[in-house]
Amino acid sequence: MNSQTCECHSRRKHRSEEEFKSLQNRLSRIEGQVRGLRRMLEDSAYCPDILVECAAVNAAIHAFEREILSEHIRTCVVQDLRQGREDTIPELARTLQRLMK
Repeated sequence: MNSQTCECHSRRKHRSEEEFKSLQNRLSRIEGQVRGLRRMLEDSAYCPDILVECAAVNAAIHAFEREILSEHIRTCVVQDLRQGREDTIPELARTLQRLMK
């Protein structure tokens, strides 16, 4: 199976090595930011400073979500629609609704 093949209906997604590494790097940076938040708390950092770092973590998570969503639409959704599986549209709509809460 090539890197662009999607197995969304079996709830798995094969990613290219490049995409996988990019996503891993994003998550590693987010993990570092969260560890930084813990250190700030342990060091009794000033509340607004912690909140600013929380906003940065949230922004990083949203960027990760956007990257996953974009790739999902380019591969899984397009492939499903080409194969006549229109049930992917309500699934995408539900996913977007969850992300926008």
